[in-house]
Amino acid sequence: MKDLFIKYTLVVKFIITFLLVYSIFSFLYRGYLHLSEGSIYYPDYMTNLVAKQTRVLLESADYRAQIIPHPDEASMKLIINEKYVARIIEGCNSVSVIILFASFIIAFASKIKTTAIYIFVGAILIYIANLVRVVILSVGLYHFPWRKDILHNVIFPGLIYGMVFLLWMLWVNRIANLKSNNE
Repeated sequence: MKDLFIKYTLVVKFIITFLLVYSIFSFLYRGYLHLSEGSIYYPDYMTNLVAKQTRVLLESADYRAQIIPHPDEASMKLIINEKYVARIIEGCNSVSVIILFASFIIAFASKIKTTAIYIFVGAILIYIANLVRVVILSVGLYHFPWRKDILHNVIFPGLIYGMVFLLWMLWVNRIANLKSNNE
């Protein structure tokens, strides 16, 4: 019974920590988005950066790419070879996914330095994977527009969230192995 109580306490602690960290990061991110309104980076710095980097990567793959501010909503229009392909919105910048990733890692934290380094490296990997995802998705939408739903709603979210899940499992298994080795 005592062992069950200890396990239950750890689960509750994890859930509360995760929800608290996720709420704080999400609140700060919403504040950032609010402060970004009217800045020189439209719609916000991170989304603008992803749009520009997408254009550069597409051009390096021999596509003529343009990004222009969307006139009716907070997004950037992506045009490939004179064809409007997609809009890059705030949800395309990977910040929300990084917040989710970091919240889990903090809730399952190890040493502060190790945790911070893992979050930093994981965030970079997620950002790069997301950028590649946006580029490949854009090329897919350019060549196969009739596959929009499966590309945008199934395959590419599965890849980015799959990567986050693998990073989480690597973290959990690494911690479990360290605890086992220390006992």
